[in-house]
Amino acid sequence: MTSFRLAMATIAVLFFGAVQAMAGNASLVVDARTGRVLSAENPDTLHHPASLTKMMTLYMTFEALHRGQIAWKTPVPVSATAARKPPTKLGVKAGGTITVEEAVYGMIVRSANDAAAAMAERLGGSEEGFARMMNAKARQLGMNRTFFVNASGLPASEQVTTARDMARLAVALMRHYPREYRLFSVQSFAFRGRVIRGHNNLMYRYQGMDGIKTGYTRASGYNLVSAVNDRNRRLIGVVLGGRSARSRDEKMAALLDQHLGRVSSPGRPMIAAASAPRLADVASLPGVSLSYVGTQPAVEPVAAAPLAGIVPADRPTPVAAASTAPPAGGWRIQISTAPTAEGARKMLVEAQSAGGAALLGAAPHTETAGSGGAYRIGFAGFASREAAATACSILKKRSYDCVLLPDGG
Repeated sequence: MTSFRLAMATIAVLFFGAVQAMAGNASLVVDARTGRVLSAENPDTLHHPASLTKMMTLYMTFEALHRGQIAWKTPVPVSATAARKPPTKLGVKAGGTITVEEAVYGMIVRSANDAAAAMAERLGGSEEGFARMMNAKARQLGMNRTFFVNASGLPASEQVTTARDMARLAVALMRHYPREYRLFSVQSFAFRGRVIRGHNNLMYRYQGMDGIKTGYTRASGYNLVSAVNDRNRRLIGVVLGGRSARSRDEKMAALLDQHLGRVSSPGRPMIAAASAPRLADVASLPGVSLSYVGTQPAVEPVAAAPLAGIVPADRPTPVAAASTAPPAGGWRIQISTAPTAEGARKMLVEAQSAGGAALLGAAPHTETAGSGGAYRIGFAGFASREAAATACSILKKRSYDCVLLPDGG
C-alpha cells in the first residue's frame, strides 16, 4: 500500500471511525424536487460504492467543461496505469488517446474503468490527486459519509458511501448540470468501429426512468441509483448491496412502484411507454458539442441535511435571448414560429427539454420571419440528415411540428 493509501485510510478512520463497509440491504427513495425522504432502510450505513463512484467522476468532468478547462473534443491521454485497469473498459492501448466525449460515454454506458482513470489523470494530474478533488467536492455537496480513493470504483477497502450520499450526488448532477444529465439515458454509442451497449437493464424497461448508474464488485454487492419522471414528479431511488442484479432491480422497481402509486403484479413487464423516445445508438445522434460560453452554473455548497437543500433544476440551461441565425452547413430543423422574442425563448427552452439527448449537439436558434416581426424557431448544426430526422421524430412524438432543412434552406 502506498503512503497515499495509508494516509487515505487514516483520514477515513478519522471521519467514520473503524471503516466497516458491508454488502447488505440499504435503500432510499427521495422526492428530488422537494427533498422529502419517502422511504429509507439503513440509509447511513457505509457501503462500497463500486461503479457508482463514476457519478462523481462525471460530475467533476461536467464541472471542468463548464469552467472551460476542457472541451468535448479535448484529447485525454491513456497512460499505462489507465490501460491496465481491469474490465469493464474501452480497451485503448497505453499511449493512445480518447476524447472527453468518448470518456463520458464510456463511463456512462460501458462503466469503463480505463476511461475513468484517464479522465482522473487529465483533471487531477494523477488518480490520487483526483481522489483528493473528489473528496473535497463530496464535502461541498454534503456527502459527509463518503470517501473516495479512485475514480472508477474498483475495489478499495477505504472507499465508502451511503444510500443518502448517493441520492445527494444524483440530485446534484440533475440540478447543476441538467443538460449533461440527459446523457445518462443513452443506451449505446459507436466507438471506433464497434457499438458499445449499456447494461442498466431496469432503465430500459421501467416506464419513465431516465438513469442513472449501476455498480458491482464482490465486496459491494449489486448497487443501483435510479431516477424516474412520472406525472410531474421525479423520484430518486438508491439500492445498495443487492445479492444479484435481478433482485436489485426488482427491489428498486417495487420501491418506485410503491411511491408512484403503481400496481405491481408477478411478471408485470416494465416496458417504457410507447410515446417515450428510445434515446439509443449515439451513432445516429448529433453528438455532444455544447457551448459553455457564459453558461457556467453556480454550484452552491449544499447543507448536509435535509435533502431539500438540493432540489434540482427542472429545465435545461436557458437559451440566449438574442435572435441568432443558424450556423451554415449541415442540417437543421424548424419547429414553430413565435410572435415575440420572449415567446421564442420560452418555446426553445421547452423544446430543448422535450428533445432530450437528441438535441444535445444542436444549436438553438431564432430568425425573423418576414416583415411581421415573428420569429422562426429551430435547432441547427446536425452533422447528418439522419441525426436531424431522429430529433424531429422525437419532437413530433411530443406534439411539436418539425421540418428538416438542409444547409441554409
